[in-house]
Amino acid sequence: MTKRGNNKRQSDRTADARDEADEIDEYAEGNEAETPVADRRTDDEATFEFGQQDLARAVLFLVSTRGDDDIEERFDELAGLCSTAGIDAVATLSQPREHPTPSHYLGKGKTEELAALISEVDARVAVCDEELSPVQGRNLEKALGVRVLDRSELILSIFASRARSKQARLQVELAQRQYQLPRLRRLWTHLDRERGGTGALGGMGEKQIDVDRRLLQERITSLRRRLDEIEERKRREIKTRKNEFLVSLVGYTNAGKSTLMNALTGAGVLEENRLFSTLDTRTRRWELGEGRHVLLSDTVGFIRDIPHKLVRSFHATLAEALESDLLLVVTDASDPCCQERVDTVRGVLDEIGAQGKDMLLVFNKIDALEDRGELAILRSRFDESLAVSARSREGIDALVSAVRSRLDAASRHVTLVVPHRLASLHQPIREQVSVLSVDWRDDAAHFEVLASPSVLEHLVAKGIGVLDDSSSEASSD
Repeated sequence: MTKRGNNKRQSDRTADARDEADEIDEYAEGNEAETPVADRRTDDEATFEFGQQDLARAVLFLVSTRGDDDIEERFDELAGLCSTAGIDAVATLSQPREHPTPSHYLGKGKTEELAALISEVDARVAVCDEELSPVQGRNLEKALGVRVLDRSELILSIFASRARSKQARLQVELAQRQYQLPRLRRLWTHLDRERGGTGALGGMGEKQIDVDRRLLQERITSLRRRLDEIEERKRREIKTRKNEFLVSLVGYTNAGKSTLMNALTGAGVLEENRLFSTLDTRTRRWELGEGRHVLLSDTVGFIRDIPHKLVRSFHATLAEALESDLLLVVTDASDPCCQERVDTVRGVLDEIGAQGKDMLLVFNKIDALEDRGELAILRSRFDESLAVSARSREGIDALVSAVRSRLDAASRHVTLVVPHRLASLHQPIREQVSVLSVDWRDDAAHFEVLASPSVLEHLVAKGIGVLDDSSSEASSD
């Protein structure tokens, strides 16, 4: 059991005010009685929302079923999540067990010990490193007398605070509503306690809980329908870019993906040293030199035990990775849990159906390594990897060269014969292919290019001829 009182983790709690005109809560407009309990936050619950001025003091707890060697790492990551959400982790408690108890997660003695620790450090919230069942959460709150958060609820609150686009807000809300649906009884207990009731489901709560369940189910159905529409539109948008070679940055949260994207493209993407700073996919043109370029996308970061509902709801955002020609799996080389982070990312990629994709492992932040020997050991565990520093640009040239080699392998080396009557296509050609040279002739411009088969098919349909190295005549429609 460790105290963290003198090592408080402050978070950057700045968050943009939400534009009320773009709010996506639609049910029961103008009808307070038809507002689900999940939206009727009590003053006590609101204290723990992201961005509060005063950090809530918290005790972290977990059951260790995987051995003792990763307990401190789990607590460190959970404390980081708490800090991001505006919660100050001041103490920790763990219990080794084969499995959590169905009723309280912890055993009876440890639950009493946790209650005493909460009182001792004057904590106002207890945070569990795993997802609690509705029964476990309700029983723990009754036994501890404070608000109990689990890992899923904590991550969802962080995602909600980070969501900026309408798509991201819808995705987060869907995951939140799915999380809330089986926990309505516990939410009503909060309201009864605030009103001075007995905490049992009587009176108004008994009448409203079925209404709340119906409203939440209707909202979930509506959100799924709207996200399906967004996903289809996203799929069409990505399809229009399939003429380009697509590269996506994927990796554990805070691995430096946005910093790397800025180093590679000069995109000006916001860089923050905090978890989940990127929720919305950003795509930029990446010039590789020698007339070559690709499209590079930055995606949402992954994390251990990310709520499955959140993975499913963010499928539209992750679609960018699914459609990519190459995935750059970025990991923080200075992270003591680097190997585990890579395993987590690969697990999530498998979950969303990205197994079999061409992947290149990129160890970032090598400038933060005190011992480069550790890096050599890490790299020896993988078939192919590169080591870079997005900050100092060390290793960037090697990364560019590796991506350029993959682009060349996926491209055909041909000559495009563009009649002068199609001169308006010169600029679109330069945007879609890698131009190696141009030969201006009397009847047409001859572009020596590297291009994907899909791009060539598109250009031929527009009346442009294509000469292979072995061909003597151009083919065109």
